[in-house]
Amino acid sequence: MNTLGNFIGGQAVASQSGRTAPVYNPATGEQSLQVALSSAAETTDAVRVASDTFPAWAKMTPLKRSRILFKFKELVERNADELARLISSEHGKVFSDAKGELTRGLEVVEFACGIPHLQKGEHSMNVGTGVDSFSMMQPLGVCAGISPFNFPAMVPMWMFPIALACGNTFVMKPSEKDPSTPMRLAELLSEAGLPDGVFNVVNGDKEAVDVLLTDQRVQAVSFVGSTPIAEYIYATASSHGKRVQALGGAKNHMVIMPDADLDQAVDALMGAAYGSAGERCMAISVAVPVGEETASRLREKLIAKLDTLRVGPGLVDGPDNDMGPLVTCQHREKVKDYIATGVEEGAELVVDGRETVVKEAGNGYFIGGTLFDHVKPDMRIHAEEIFGPVLAIARAGSFDEAVSMINAHEFGNGTAIFTRDGDAARQYCEQIQVGMVGVNVPIPVPMAFHSFGGWKRSLFGPLHMHGSDGVRFYTRMKTITQRWPSGIREETSHFTMPTH
Repeated sequence: MNTLGNFIGGQAVASQSGRTAPVYNPATGEQSLQVALSSAAETTDAVRVASDTFPAWAKMTPLKRSRILFKFKELVERNADELARLISSEHGKVFSDAKGELTRGLEVVEFACGIPHLQKGEHSMNVGTGVDSFSMMQPLGVCAGISPFNFPAMVPMWMFPIALACGNTFVMKPSEKDPSTPMRLAELLSEAGLPDGVFNVVNGDKEAVDVLLTDQRVQAVSFVGSTPIAEYIYATASSHGKRVQALGGAKNHMVIMPDADLDQAVDALMGAAYGSAGERCMAISVAVPVGEETASRLREKLIAKLDTLRVGPGLVDGPDNDMGPLVTCQHREKVKDYIATGVEEGAELVVDGRETVVKEAGNGYFIGGTLFDHVKPDMRIHAEEIFGPVLAIARAGSFDEAVSMINAHEFGNGTAIFTRDGDAARQYCEQIQVGMVGVNVPIPVPMAFHSFGGWKRSLFGPLHMHGSDGVRFYTRMKTITQRWPSGIREETSHFTMPTH
């Protein structure tokens, strides 16, 4: 059985920890390889390598760093099919969705290529007589990223391209469920000309993570995952003096107003709820139709659409399926337990995905699209993130009731409203307590030149991913005030606070 190790100092390095975890193909249930679970000492060595290479990398001009990222972008595009197959074979998402993930990640690389402009700082002439002030946006040092299983390419590319462009070195800790793609990205960075040791990958579990959270050489930590882990990451790393951006869980609602184009809303909802088997932090998992008539029509159209949903392997000969398997057997059982809980709590199970049969799927981890109706805010299937292909209809009697339901939820990652009414859309954008809002857009993920992040218990830390917040996160501002008046050497000493 092939064992995937680490990538340290510009080369693949076998782990000596003696601990491994299996990596499965979710479409078949067969183990494809095993991944090393690195020791604390091995993780510390990766941090040391990144620390040693930081001074030279930080001194390289932003233009030269940008050219390496341009080359990396070209290599990712050239190898996109290979990378998408890796993603699909270990995560389970369909091939076209994997290609889409790469595209969204590359948008951040493209943004980071503009670092000569983004890292310019500010300059003010003559703030006082003969006095100028200017700022410098300097790199932090060693930065770390801890990424989840659901986007093994995109989420790491939310992190390391901007960090590297700003002059930092990086240690990536991918999910042990689908680790091959980040390792391949490391190889492509080296091929693009990135100096050895600037970008490193350490595979592992909590033992490796805790080193990244506590080693004094690590200056910043980026994380995407569940809220309990995000809280732990934020609290631990912050207590060790690091800046942290930790993105947590979500429960994203789509409000469907009575005037909405219902066919458009249903098509959008199907993709947003069931795409990638619902394993997205921006998946729409709750539909909130306003009014009983809207709810009844929505339900009928969703049932009809679910009857045509193609569930099957992510890699097939011919047209893609609509939805692939869940990532692991354990996660499939967790989603099944949530469906059973919804029934016990009194929600109406309209379509039961547990009954879906995928022919010739072997022991793949499949669940079909599931639909609940008459879901109440106090039910677990509404309160908690399921992270699976389960859509709940939570009916609202009015616009205000829909807004109140969403604002009362502990998560505030993403939301959407479908309507033809500009006034309703404007009110929704103003009143909703959610970080990313779509108007007739089901998954409002910002483009790379804007920043990604939620509110409430969906984000820990003041700065979001990528965009201007990403550049601020990975740099430290220094402000210089200087004066070069003639005859300064002849002046006497001053002991009072300088004024201009």
